Amino acid sequence: QVRLAESGGGSVQAGGSLRISCARSGYSYSSYTLGWFRQTSGDERVGVAAINTESGNTDYADSVKGRFTVWYDDAKNTLYLQMNFLAPEDSATYYCGARVGTPVWARSFLAPELYNYWGRGIQVTVSS
Repeated sequence: QVRLAESGGGSVQAGGSLRISCARSGYSYSSYTLGWFRQTSGDERVGVAAINTESGNTDYADSVKGRFTVWYDDAKNTLYLQMNFLAPEDSATYYCGARVGTPVWARSFLAPELYNYWGRGIQVTVSS
């Protein structure tokens, strides 16, 4: 069982920055694919950024490329998302997802259906 817990959400003005974290606990596997997703009321959950811990390969949604950075600290078992130049459209509930191993058949790590484990989500609000 893999457990995920997000932290660091909050409110920020447009143009500002925020860093959110996702602590992984439970049984430890040799590698994971970890991702950040966001969802607004009435919409589907969409992938924002993801990383494979074995290869270090990352994947970003076009809407966040150049603004968001994802990384994983293996020593702390924690996934991070640094969000810069935030805009009101970035406001959403952000979820951390995990999958054991690498989905080698997938074209992208951003598809929510690839992930088996989820955190409860945290709110990020960007005001104009």
